[in-house]
Amino acid sequence: MPNPRRRHSKTRRDKRRTGDALSLPNLVDCPQCHEKRPPHQVCPACGHYDGRAVIEVKET
Repeated sequence: MPNPRRRHSKTRRDKRRTGDALSLPNLVDCPQCHEKRPPHQVCPACGHYDGRAVIEVKET
């Protein structure tokens, strides 16, 4: 199997790795219960979306 002729520079290596870092998920406050939730999704804590109750959440 052929080997590389020249070594890749540190810049080239780092450019390849630019997308490898993990980022935190974006979370917003629910206007009803003020819990953190993903944007544009039903709140898992209270079941509200866009100012109205969408699902019923069982209280534990």
